[in-house]
Amino acid sequence: MTPRPRERGARGAPGRPRRRRPAALALTLTLALAVTGATTGCDAAKETAGDIVSSATAAVASAAQQKMDEIKDGVNAAGDVKAGPTSVDGDRTIATITATNPKDRTADYTVMVIFRDGGGNLLDTVVLTIDGVGAGTSKSGTARSNRTLGGATTAEIAQALRH
Repeated sequence: MTPRPRERGARGAPGRPRRRRPAALALTLTLALAVTGATTGCDAAKETAGDIVSSATAAVASAAQQKMDEIKDGVNAAGDVKAGPTSVDGDRTIATITATNPKDRTADYTVMVIFRDGGGNLLDTVVLTIDGVGAGTSKSGTARSNRTLGGATTAEIAQALRH
């Protein structure tokens, strides 16, 4: 029987079989893992940032509700108050809020206004007071967001009290 020739090693040295390392595959796998890790890191950062904003928004909404709860002898007056379209003033979103007093004496209005994005998500909450609305007249005030709001927004009346 004739001896088989020995395979040459990686550098052509006899005695060791040649190992084939798919360098391209290893590099691709490494890059894929790095990108996945980076993406996961970015997603985690975005999620954390979103959680912080959500928490801050919830805290502002809670503070606004506490402010509304401080009004004594207030009567539900949501039907007396309308929110106009939103616009941008500097770095804040604003909306004109108009209270129409149907009663026969002057009244003050405390209004909770919520700003929402195009998808209906809560972005911010503010409390506005419109003082001295005469009997049978209307008076307006400006609701100004607490922070910069991106994208298209709407303003809604969440609660209104006449007192």
